Amino acid sequence: MRRFRLVLLVCLASVAVASTAAAQVPSSRFIIRGTIVDPTGAALAGAVITATSDAGRPSASVTTDQTGAFALLLDQGRYRVTISAPGFHDAIREIDERTDAVRIVLELAGVQENVSVSVRPGYEAAAISSATKTSTPLNDVPQSVTVVTQQLVKDQLMTSIGDVVRYVPGVTYHQGENNRDQIIIRGNSSSADFFVDGVRDDVQYYRDLYNLERIEALKGPNAMIFGRGGGGGVINRVIKQAGFRPLRSGDVQVGGYGNRRLTADFNQPLSDTIAVRLNGVFENSDSFRDFVNLERGAINPTVTFTPGSRTRIAAGYEYLRDTRVADRGISSFQGAPLDIDPSTYFGNPSDSHVRSRANTGWLAVEHRIGAATIRERATLSGFDRFYQNYVPGAVSADQSQVALTAYNNATQRNNAFSQTDVTYAVQTGALRHTFVAGVELGHQDTDNFRNTGFFNDELTSIRVPLGNPTTDVPVIYRQSLTDADNHVLANVAAGFAQDQVEISRYLQLVGGLRYDRFDLTFHNNRNGDDLERVDHLTSPRAGVVFKPIRPLSLYGSYSVSYLPGSGDQFSSLTVITEQLEPEKFNNYELGAKWDALSSLSVTGAVYRLDRTNTRATDPNEPTRIVQTGSQRTDGVELGLNGQVTSAWNVAGGYAYQDAFVTRATVAARAGAQVGQVPRHTFSLWNNYDIGRRFGAALGLIHRSSMFAAIDDTVTLPGYTRVDAAVYVPFTRNWRLQANVENLFDAEYFVNADSNTNISPGSPRVMRIALRVNF
Repeated sequence: MRRFRLVLLVCLASVAVASTAAAQVPSSRFIIRGTIVDPTGAALAGAVITATSDAGRPSASVTTDQTGAFALLLDQGRYRVTISAPGFHDAIREIDERTDAVRIVLELAGVQENVSVSVRPGYEAAAISSATKTSTPLNDVPQSVTVVTQQLVKDQLMTSIGDVVRYVPGVTYHQGENNRDQIIIRGNSSSADFFVDGVRDDVQYYRDLYNLERIEALKGPNAMIFGRGGGGGVINRVIKQAGFRPLRSGDVQVGGYGNRRLTADFNQPLSDTIAVRLNGVFENSDSFRDFVNLERGAINPTVTFTPGSRTRIAAGYEYLRDTRVADRGISSFQGAPLDIDPSTYFGNPSDSHVRSRANTGWLAVEHRIGAATIRERATLSGFDRFYQNYVPGAVSADQSQVALTAYNNATQRNNAFSQTDVTYAVQTGALRHTFVAGVELGHQDTDNFRNTGFFNDELTSIRVPLGNPTTDVPVIYRQSLTDADNHVLANVAAGFAQDQVEISRYLQLVGGLRYDRFDLTFHNNRNGDDLERVDHLTSPRAGVVFKPIRPLSLYGSYSVSYLPGSGDQFSSLTVITEQLEPEKFNNYELGAKWDALSSLSVTGAVYRLDRTNTRATDPNEPTRIVQTGSQRTDGVELGLNGQVTSAWNVAGGYAYQDAFVTRATVAARAGAQVGQVPRHTFSLWNNYDIGRRFGAALGLIHRSSMFAAIDDTVTLPGYTRVDAAVYVPFTRNWRLQANVENLFDAEYFVNADSNTNISPGSPRVMRIALRVNF
């Protein structure tokens, strides 16, 4: 307990110091922001911006991030700013405290030279494009956004979406039956609100992080940009693309419970106009859970072609294969998780497995015509997913036995999406407009097939001893009366328009509207029934940004999303839901974003998210379904990301969430708390460079108690977990790091899928990684 208190004090002190450091920024200083791009409009990462004062003050410099954005804190006065990047002519600008945000295009040099720039990447992203379809500084985006950078992923040895969201306020990771990624954002659970470079990636499978520049969590309804769903928010992955700077990097990782992982990243320009890149990963790891292991591998080649100064063409392909033992966790007893060894496995591990294969190809074209930029992105993907598992059920009253059931499920889906948009910047009088309009076409073809497990070819449920819940009782899998066997077609045609208006340096407005025609046909292969549902969805968004001083933005926003009656995965379409209106999500949000230092961002948001049109049982006719149910989430989010000093990086935040049923649904009474939405979560990661040859990090994750399911009968206790890491860079290109997860070996339960499917948290484990860059 004494050690825990010490660690807690250290982490809380770091927040206080960061806030104090932020508060001490003198009013005599200002921040210049901007974006550096190449002639095609593509972001230039790693460009060096150097500001030299006319008054003879020391020079200051900063490097652009992966979005080409930068922010530089300077004393008031006039400066000569030089922007340089390998393979491009230098650009020079004159600036002072009255200068607005700049966008600078670097022209290609006739002769290219290799230049090495050594600047430690950080945890802050200055700008994103996914929130508005235009490259926009985060401070000018009127919604809560958390960006997990590539450097934070590396420093924590993250490998999955579940690892990422630990440090994203307002987002928790659902068990997802331990066979897929599933998230709960602002009280709303989804297995489909995942995107890659803004394109829907909605199949239920595990995603890897090996080929990512960053991961973006955009919270609140996002239908204006992303389309249907996204009621609580979305997760967008930004893929690494081929660039015009040579790069070689690789990681070898080993650790406790048989952890073994290898990644590689190679980028090579072939000429002034063509570059190629190859990312790959292979992992073979065991688990603290008995009999559980995984093996996965993936490869992702990309190519970039710039036939002229105004055109950029990029293409890529990814193949991912993931196999693992299916594991539904442990059961509960008398309102709490079972008090048993957390490694205990329920079922037959040799008969439980998950397999997924994903093939995705994409082509992106960007072309500038005067003040307009036209973008087209086409994606084709195919997914083949299968899982077979044993499901623990209720425990007997004397705690001697536990029920087991079994089933398997197969899904095949082919997706085709085309997104075309046009961006046009124009000034009308004192107003600066950035218009963007576009269309999206999509086609999704899905086959679902499920079998029920019959023990000894007779029983769908058996009881096994709780003291030894593994079993080898023979199971035959065949369809029961209700198992799915269907074919689903979903077609989407959408159009949207948005205007970002800069009224003055103090005031900006964002407004947009999207229309989706979502056409779904459902064929039941078992009885030949055909169901069809066509939804016309109109999703508005409006926001205002007020900037009383340059580093500070105050914003308000309103947004709407819809979820058709077919649900996230199209599997909910029935004779009843065929007639129901879509569920509706309304989000009201106020927030502030403050660049306390040139590379330290402090954010805060307060919101109310209402979910209406949910299904409920008619109180006057129990056999009838009506759409009177509703749910509400009230919340507060605080975030801290970036550099407190040149040696000290921080990432994390706090979230308060009160998610509850406001009017009875088919699943819960009015007043019930939504399952797996804790009232309080807190995370903070501190990374400190101690000289040039050593670094250390300390992280704290806290979560208050939460219910396993919406019936509020089983409680997962709150917990606090401490993580740590040390870094030893032998040279500029070689680094050895050791990460310890759950340093003080706390016992906890991380999430659940139901009251009897609960996942224990991992005991203390160490992982060691050797990283090379050249």
